[in-house]
Amino acid sequence: MNKALISVRNLKKYFPVRTGFFSRISNWVKAVDDISFEINEGETLGLVGESGCGKTTAGRALLRLIEPSAGRIYFEGQELLKIKATELRMMRPRMQIIFQDPYSSLNPRMTVGNIVGEALKVHGIATGKNLNRYISEVLDKVGLSSSYQSRYPHEFSGGQRQRIGIARALALKPKFIVCDEAVSALDVSIQAQIINLLCDLQAEYKLAYLFISHDLNVVQYIANKVAVMYLGKIVEIAPTKMIFESPKHPYTQALISANPIPDPDVLHNATLLEGDVPSPLNPPKGCRFHTRCHLVMDKCKSIEPPLTEIGTGTEKQMVWCHLHT
Repeated sequence: MNKALISVRNLKKYFPVRTGFFSRISNWVKAVDDISFEINEGETLGLVGESGCGKTTAGRALLRLIEPSAGRIYFEGQELLKIKATELRMMRPRMQIIFQDPYSSLNPRMTVGNIVGEALKVHGIATGKNLNRYISEVLDKVGLSSSYQSRYPHEFSGGQRQRIGIARALALKPKFIVCDEAVSALDVSIQAQIINLLCDLQAEYKLAYLFISHDLNVVQYIANKVAVMYLGKIVEIAPTKMIFESPKHPYTQALISANPIPDPDVLHNATLLEGDVPSPLNPPKGCRFHTRCHLVMDKCKSIEPPLTEIGTGTEKQMVWCHLHT
């Protein structure tokens, strides 16, 4: 059994809501509320859910780009939330992120060479002629010409810009990369190229990915496991095949049924959820999905569902739902 590269335990991130003349804290936005998961070396965990469920916040809190409110995060056995700033700086090269927007995530005043090489200089990995050679090798890995080093982001297409973002993340030879909607802003044909590139890089460098996405078809293709989030909580985690063939949580079932089927001859009976997503300022008691669930029971409204494990060995489906207790 592989030892987890990333282990997240009871992670929380609350944002304060300030009101009044003195900006006193009147409430908290519970963006991420007590989630746990693991990612092994060379493995991809797909994180899916509706907009505003906390996916991006979870990814950024995992890297301490925003500071978590509570919980534990272990990377290669070391607890990230207890180490000093100097130690965290030394670990930064091994944990990187690919941002959603390939346009706003690149500094328009910096050349491609400076964008990819900045972190290399900061961490003392390469300088001078070695730096230029290193950047050329990284650009080649992501399918870009070394002659692009002197060009600026506005001279490239969206797909090329995202390759530059991938090159920047790859330059420091990380072990773990958060892919935050890394292909959602791209055309479908370009999406396929970037996804295949990520798969090739993962196979070559044994990278671990947290792949955040709305596109279930993309997640089904690239992920080994899938975690489903709803209103700051993870409601189900399982191997990808089990999630798509036998979803257990009513919310997961609704997501899967709403996924378009690219065949006009197949009858598509989607489960339509009623009502709106509740506010993370005041989430429902008990199961957070009970206000929209067609299988709701009385205890769902007051008691938070426990973790239930379905299956044996490594093929386990973890579900937070009273229907399976």
